[in-house]
Amino acid sequence: MVARLGFGRFRTVAALALVCGAAGPALAQEMPVLRQLAGASQVVVPQVRSFDLVSPGRDIGRDVQIESVQGWVKILDQTASTTLQIALRNPSSRPQEAILLLPVPDGAVVSAFAFEGAASEPTAEVLPADEARRLYEAIVAKVRDPALLEFAGYNVIRSSVFPVPPQGTQKIRVTYEHLLDGDADRVDYVLPRSESLLVQRPWQVAVELRSKHPISMVYSPSHEVTTERLGPGHFSIRLDGAAATEPGPLRISYLRERDGVSASLVAYPDPGVGGGYFLLMAGLSARLDDATSAIRREVTLVIDRSGSMAGSKMDQVRAAALQVIEGLADGETFNIIDYASSVSSFAQRPVVKDRESAARARRYLAAIRPGGGTNIHDALLEALRQAPPESKLPIVLFLTDGLPTIGRTSELAIREMVAEGNPHRRRVFTFGVGADVNVPLLDRIATVSRGTSTYVLPDESVELKVAQVFKQLSGPVFAEPRLATIDSGGQPRAELVFEVIPDTLPDLFHGDQLILLGKYRGQEPITFSIAGDYLGVQRTFEFTFDFDSATTRNAFVPRLWASRRIAYLIEQIRQSGAAAAGRPFVAGASLLDDPRYRDLVDEIVRLSTEFGILTEYTAFLAREGTDLADFNELVLGCRRELETKAVRTRSGVAAVSQALNWNRQKGQTALNYRNRFVDGQLKRVEISAVQQMCDRAFFRRGNRWIDSRLIDKRIVPEQTLMIGTPEHADLVRLLVGQGRAGVLSLAGEILLEVDGRVILVTDGC
Repeated sequence: MVARLGFGRFRTVAALALVCGAAGPALAQEMPVLRQLAGASQVVVPQVRSFDLVSPGRDIGRDVQIESVQGWVKILDQTASTTLQIALRNPSSRPQEAILLLPVPDGAVVSAFAFEGAASEPTAEVLPADEARRLYEAIVAKVRDPALLEFAGYNVIRSSVFPVPPQGTQKIRVTYEHLLDGDADRVDYVLPRSESLLVQRPWQVAVELRSKHPISMVYSPSHEVTTERLGPGHFSIRLDGAAATEPGPLRISYLRERDGVSASLVAYPDPGVGGGYFLLMAGLSARLDDATSAIRREVTLVIDRSGSMAGSKMDQVRAAALQVIEGLADGETFNIIDYASSVSSFAQRPVVKDRESAARARRYLAAIRPGGGTNIHDALLEALRQAPPESKLPIVLFLTDGLPTIGRTSELAIREMVAEGNPHRRRVFTFGVGADVNVPLLDRIATVSRGTSTYVLPDESVELKVAQVFKQLSGPVFAEPRLATIDSGGQPRAELVFEVIPDTLPDLFHGDQLILLGKYRGQEPITFSIAGDYLGVQRTFEFTFDFDSATTRNAFVPRLWASRRIAYLIEQIRQSGAAAAGRPFVAGASLLDDPRYRDLVDEIVRLSTEFGILTEYTAFLAREGTDLADFNELVLGCRRELETKAVRTRSGVAAVSQALNWNRQKGQTALNYRNRFVDGQLKRVEISAVQQMCDRAFFRRGNRWIDSRLIDKRIVPEQTLMIGTPEHADLVRLLVGQGRAGVLSLAGEILLEVDGRVILVTDGC
């Protein structure tokens, strides 16, 4: 027999109970906590794993296994209905009885619960956070496994006993509903999940979001989700593919639309920086008609026709150029500049795109014949000096497949020419075709001109990569936005925020969103003013935010800021290599000996250790044997990596790999728990010996996890606590109050700092 629920193979079950208020403590007083699990041999927590209550020490391979979790979420304005289907497998030859414990947000109410198979009438009840914590502590003490403590601050849905047949599967489906938190125009949804790197089972989640009010933007700081706008107030959001196995609670925020630009702020308090960290999210109007309202573009295609472009590369570039020209709207303009040893152009100045000009461009592109060297300097100079038509956003798409070989070939000279010889403020979007390009140079050209850099690997299509970038440049809405901050008295005060990333705001195109990260000083409200060319008219948008809702639960804010900050520091060092380009390496000599760069390396190491954010230059910090207490040695190790990779490697696959990592990190909008990057052979690397948990980072050494705040110290713990003792329970309650109980869920010994005390937590084994 199968109990059926809602929209699938199950039906809604009527036997549901809600335990809350005074009922929880009363129940706990009447019976031992573990009696609530009577009749079950195992407890299943989808966010973590199953726990054997009968034989805690037996082979875990015989326990019930969580195969997958599928989720369907429906959000209507500020109400969410979450349905989870958990697929379980019993690998043993005997049936096993289990109970589901599902951590849920405050205020969640069960509306349906069902499972397959013959059993007593299924029931589910919500236990309040205090009772759930006591239940977790009792299980942890019995099975000597602290993983459940990550959810000690949550309410929990507890089910009745259900069977999992021998060598068979069981599916459980539960639906709960709750009101969503928010702040003014922002609404936040959170699906509790474990941050542990050990949990790698896929959670495929589909979210349907509907709002009576038009939605400006949808943003997830936790995962790289796929979003699709289906209407002004209607979105489809999916967590699938590689993102489905990423750890951490799924966070989704949406922002209701205001006139023009909408914005909201999320803050994390930190007295150590004088206030804390902030994340400002901003989105555009959902009701823009980009065909009639957007700023018109002037696009200049700069095409490499050197000898190395012969063959399929040239064919793809021609196709890409034609695709760009055909994609221009009526009234937009274009030009074509092609270069090898010399520079030629389609027209003396940009021309209006129409049927006749497009036909002439097609004939011009067909006549291009590859041959000669690569005069990058003069090609860029020609593209930047032409005057764009009035009221147009000037964009350059610059393609090259080689190093500069003709004319001024110095990386420094080309870089300085772009920075100083761009009177019309053209945005340059660079494309490196293949690996034989000066990667830091292309990155720098794009950065200083408000563009981006893209790399086309040998097995990739030039046409497809250009099309992807050009699609993102459709419908310019907000050009040259500028940020200012104003105090509560109405006076401009730049010092209210600092170390803001990005320091230059990008142009915003149709469908774009802005994620701005930085630090704030003090606690007084701040008005953020964003001014610029909005649809051809100078406008200013102002948003006033206070920091009353700043909380340590917003730990993703400083993590994202630190990741972007590290990328910024790395780029300063990478660009310093322009001065050493072409010079032979001399052992013992380094550009990084300069005091300016020494400070940058110091900060990279400090941020990497404090936040547990590693790159290809600091991955050695996670290696067993690295002495984390010797800061000077860590700095020397980082310098060696930066010297050989960031400074000396200017072209080739290894240089492209660094650019791919840097591009992802400098604009990072979602967490990267696994510290994933690609190595010099473009192979994916993940680091499991560093764990980001709550707002702390831990480094593993042997069987011990060390709080990142203690790694530069050789410390003897002031107190040692054993799991399951009253003292350990007191610590759990303290950290629940701080929103940090998850730090006690790591497997093995944990050395951590709590309110100035150094504590060692052990399981006693």
